[in-house]
Amino acid sequence: MRFRSAHGLGLGLVAATLFAAGLLMAMTPETARPASELWWVVHDVCVTDQRLFRVPAPCIYVNLRQGWAVVKDTRARTHLLMVPTRRISGIESASLLTPNAPNYWQYAWSARRFLGRLAGRPVPREDIALLINAVAGRTQNQLHIHLDCVAPDIARSLRDHMGEIGEAWRTLPVSLGGHPVLVRRLYGEDFGDQDPFKLLAEGVPDARAHMGDQVLGAVGAVFADGRPGFVLIAHAFPPHAVDPREQLLDHACKILSATMAPAV
Repeated sequence: MRFRSAHGLGLGLVAATLFAAGLLMAMTPETARPASELWWVVHDVCVTDQRLFRVPAPCIYVNLRQGWAVVKDTRARTHLLMVPTRRISGIESASLLTPNAPNYWQYAWSARRFLGRLAGRPVPREDIALLINAVAGRTQNQLHIHLDCVAPDIARSLRDHMGEIGEAWRTLPVSLGGHPVLVRRLYGEDFGDQDPFKLLAEGVPDARAHMGDQVLGAVGAVFADGRPGFVLIAHAFPPHAVDPREQLLDHACKILSATMAPAV
C-alpha cells in the first residue's frame, strides 16, 4: 500500500474544502441536488479538517466532543445551520427520542454567538428563531436545525398573544406563516435537558407516530415576569406539499432595525 505525503494530503484536503464550499454556495431550495451533500460536507470535509488541522472549514465551527457543527448559508448574511456530525436523517429519526439522545436544540441555541458576529451586533434572545423542517419540506436528508432572526410578523403575532401561551401545547388563535400552529412556552435561559423533539412527541397526540410530518420551531422569549425562555411552535406539514421556505425565519434580519414593543 502506498501512502501519500503530508503535503499531498494537505493539498487534497484543500481541494476538497474548496469543492465543499462550492457545494454550499450552490445549495438553494430551488435546485435539485443529492440529498446527502450536507452530510458529506460536514462529516467528510469539516470534521476531517478539524481533526487534522484544527480548522473546521468550510464549516464555521465543529465540536468533535459533542458531535455537532455549524454551517453558514453562503447566500444569506446570518442564516446558520446546526448539523450533527453523526448520521441522522431528520426529525423523523427515532434516535432523537431515546433517553440518552443529545439535545441538538441546545447545541443550536449555543450557536447564536455566531449569529451576533454575522449581524455585527448582539441579537436579543427574543429576536432569534430556530426551526427544523418536516420531511416533505427539506432538501437534505441530514438533520439540521436552522438558526436566524425571527420574521418580524411572527414576532409581532407572538407578542400580541403571549398571554395566551401556557406551559401545555395549545392552538394559537391566529395562524403563523399561513399555518394554524400549536404553541407552548418553555422556561429557562437555555434548553438544558428540555428537548423540543421529546416535548412534541410526548405532549401532542399522534405526534410521535408522525414526527416526519412535523415542522418544529422555537423563538427566544422574555416573559412578563422577567423570566427568559422560549415559545415552541409546531404544525403538521402535509406530505404532498413541497414548500421548503422557512417562514419563521427572516434571513434579512429586519427585526434588528425594527422597533418592537416588549413581550407581555
